[in-house]
Amino acid sequence: MGKNAHAVDTLGSAIVAGRFGAGGVLPPEPLLCEELGVSRTVVREAVKSLVAMGLILTGPKVGTRVQPAEYWNWFDPDVIGWQSRAGLSPEFVRDLQDLRLIVEPAAVRLAALRANAADVQAMEDAFAGMQRAVDEGGDYVSFDLRFHQGLLRASHNRMLAHMGRALSALLRTSFEISTVMKDGPRGSLPMHRAVLDAVIAQNPDGAERALLTLIEGAHQDIELVLHSRSAARRPHHPATTTVAAARRRTMAAAVPVHPLSPTNRQEIHP
Repeated sequence: MGKNAHAVDTLGSAIVAGRFGAGGVLPPEPLLCEELGVSRTVVREAVKSLVAMGLILTGPKVGTRVQPAEYWNWFDPDVIGWQSRAGLSPEFVRDLQDLRLIVEPAAVRLAALRANAADVQAMEDAFAGMQRAVDEGGDYVSFDLRFHQGLLRASHNRMLAHMGRALSALLRTSFEISTVMKDGPRGSLPMHRAVLDAVIAQNPDGAERALLTLIEGAHQDIELVLHSRSAARRPHHPATTTVAAARRRTMAAAVPVHPLSPTNRQEIHP
C-alpha cells in the first residue's frame, strides 16, 4: 500500500470507527503529517479523497470536519470496508436489507420477462461456480456476486444494471458475512436454483417469491453471525449454528413477508 493509500485508509478507518465523531474536527495538518509519517502533500491528497467520499468537509471557516454518516458514499468499497472493520451496526444491516428488498425483487421480475439466452447462460455459469466452490472449495462469494449482478443485467434496464456495479461492495460484504455460517453456502444453493429456474420459466411472480426467500435467508444468517460474534465476547453463550441449520430446513418453503414487497398486498401461494 502506497503512502497516499495508507493515509486515506488510516484516516477513513478512524472516521468511520467514530474516533472524531460527527461534526468533529480532524487534527491540524502538521499533526496529521507527524501521526501518519507522511508529507503535507500526501495528507492533502488524502483529505481530497475523503471529501470525495463524503466523509469530511473542508473550508476556511469550518476547518476539516467529519460529516454525519448520511452524507457518506455508502456505495464506495472503501467506506464499506471501513464500516465492516469497525463493526456492522444494526442500522447498517437494516439499511442493506431495505435496499435489497427495494431493488432486487423488481429487477428479478424484469429478468423473468426479458432475460435472453446469454443472460441465462451467464447466471448458469455463476451458479455452476457456486456449486463447484461448495463441492471442491473456492471463492463462493465471487460467484454469488456474479449471480446477483447477472440478475440485475438480465433486467435489461441500464439504470438497474449500473446499480449492480454500485451495489457490488455492499453485496460482497453481505455475502462474506452470510456465508460464514456452517453449511451456509450449501444451504443457499437450492434457493438460488429456484430463482434461476423461475427466470428461465419466465415466471416473474415465482422469481420474486424465490428471491425474497433468498434475501430473507441471507439477512437471518447475517443477524446470526453478528449475534454470534457479539456473544463470543461473553463467556458461556450458546452457539447459533444449530438455529441456522433448523432455519434453512424450512426456508425453501417459507415466503418472507416484508412491507416493501408488492406481493404482500395479496395472498401468496407457494
